[in-house]
Amino acid sequence: MTHATTFNARIDMRDTLSASFSYIVACAAVCVGLCCAQSAYAEKADREKPIDFQGDSADVNQKTKDGELVGHVVITQGTTAIWADRATFKQNADNSLSAVAYGNPVRFREKRDGADDYYEGYAQRIVYDGEKRFIELFDNALLKKAGDEIRSNYITYSAATEKFTAEGRPDVRPTAPGDSPLGARVRGTFQPKSDDKSDKSAAKGKDSAAASKDKDSAAASKDKGKGAAGKDASPLTLQPSGDLAPAK
Repeated sequence: MTHATTFNARIDMRDTLSASFSYIVACAAVCVGLCCAQSAYAEKADREKPIDFQGDSADVNQKTKDGELVGHVVITQGTTAIWADRATFKQNADNSLSAVAYGNPVRFREKRDGADDYYEGYAQRIVYDGEKRFIELFDNALLKKAGDEIRSNYITYSAATEKFTAEGRPDVRPTAPGDSPLGARVRGTFQPKSDDKSDKSAAKGKDSAAASKDKDSAAASKDKGKGAAGKDASPLTLQPSGDLAPAK
């Protein structure tokens, strides 16, 4: 093999490696772009929807797209909803909703990204920034998410990061009958996580006689569960609470 042939072969190999590296970098960039696009879409899902509002009285500027509502206030945008006695609101430059709401209490709800459940907030005053997806709850505040609860007189929550902060502050009004004053305290409850592995290990620990007995019992229960037409009873479905649905 001549020196020219060897030199050309090295050039071809270098070109091949360079093209392969460029392809890998391009694929990685596409994957990152897709992940970012999905995250951005999840955050902008509500802001792409119209803002609906209602109240007993309204003072609204259609040009600036902001206003004040009084009496049985309901403001919604996609999965975001606010129920209050009084509220000021506006449509931001990115079409998202921002509002300051007052009530006894104000109720707020928004669907969590990548989940089928909602986070909910209750307080005497709620400030919501739709551009940042950031909420502040003032006075006798309660934040609920997937069974977990946080109580305090001041709570902040970021829907984008799902992180909260809470501060103990003095009560500004008497508590309702039967409720303990919050005072300068923060209270919370985290529900236990389900452990599928423990359940499976416990199931394997049963002896064959117990397993056979359970099988016979299950067959008998199935026969009893059939209706007059011979079909299995339909499973129960839990629907969202009716009092959270916006009034028509």
